[in-house]
Amino acid sequence: MFTKQDGYYEIATGGYIVFAILTFVAILAVGMFFQNKKDSRKFNVRTLVFSAISLAIAYVLSYVQPYKLPWGGSVTLFSMFFITLIGYWYGLKAGLTVAFAYSILQFIQSGGSYILTPFQVCCDYFFAFTALGLSGLFKDKKNGLLIGYVVAIAARGFFHTLGGYIYWMEYMPEDFPKALAWAYPVIYNYSYILIEGVVTVIIISIPAVKKALAQVKKMATEA
Repeated sequence: MFTKQDGYYEIATGGYIVFAILTFVAILAVGMFFQNKKDSRKFNVRTLVFSAISLAIAYVLSYVQPYKLPWGGSVTLFSMFFITLIGYWYGLKAGLTVAFAYSILQFIQSGGSYILTPFQVCCDYFFAFTALGLSGLFKDKKNGLLIGYVVAIAARGFFHTLGGYIYWMEYMPEDFPKALAWAYPVIYNYSYILIEGVVTVIIISIPAVKKALAQVKKMATEA
């Protein structure tokens, strides 16, 4: 499934098939979480449809990167927001499930490059992007969308940063300020995450946008 290249591993052709299957299974698992509930079949179908749409939008927008930082990392066009929406709409289980599917897609998107260890892959992909589903902790809470989004992206940054301290310190650019070398993983990871986060928070705080999002939530969750 993997081939070793100069000290790190790259995903082999067969690996893409495996991860594609895992993604499909993960998406289907969203529906399984609701099968034993008393909600109607219509609700389950709606959950799957809105989850799949949000996942697809997030994945497409992850390719739209209007700004790349000088030391690495790219700001995407609100891709994280569309994953956090799932948790806000349907709760923690659905949020984490869809976010896990998204983590697999992100792993595939990168081509599986620079695989040093299984834990490194988890920090950079599976733990980090799945953490976006933590927005589900704030389902139906006051200002739940805003708070859930902030908590989710902060958690994503934590796992990226953890992996950075363990595995990526030796890859620090030579022109990075030496006085800040100790904070390199924090600065590298939270810079692009927070830039996108601040812009997103500003946008979703606009009254007209908040009203539109409330309407979409009603469509996504009403029985």
